[in-house]
Amino acid sequence: MISDARVPLQHRRPYGTAYEQMLEKVRYQGAYPTRERADEAVRLVLAGLGRQLTGDERVDLAGCLPLEAARVLTAQVPDTRPLTGWAFVKDLAARTGASLATTRWDTGSVFSAVAAYAGSDLITRILRRLPTGYALLFGRAELTPATAT
Repeated sequence: MISDARVPLQHRRPYGTAYEQMLEKVRYQGAYPTRERADEAVRLVLAGLGRQLTGDERVDLAGCLPLEAARVLTAQVPDTRPLTGWAFVKDLAARTGASLATTRWDTGSVFSAVAAYAGSDLITRILRRLPTGYALLFGRAELTPATAT
């Protein structure tokens, strides 16, 4: 269950400046019409990522994010069977009722902001921990190791 991802705006506490800046970054990246729409995308995608990411990478990512975003990420219990990148998008779409295209857009917009906060080295570590398919969601090429012939 997603923790506070769908709490109506009138019942939420005011956000900190760092989270406001993150929302503006996501709003710009995703071309969302309102900050509220960007906030919805951030909460849903980070809750989904929180169900996938474990270990030091989860802790380190939470430490890089604004407090409100870190709480959404860490409030989730990681799944015992992590999803591939495409399955992640399909799972979020099923949970939200949104189309796959919209969910893919939301995921890329949020992950772009997450990557800016986390930095290249941590994103590389995260991608090594997650199943295949997440690199493209983070705006990176999905490289596979060469096999000896």
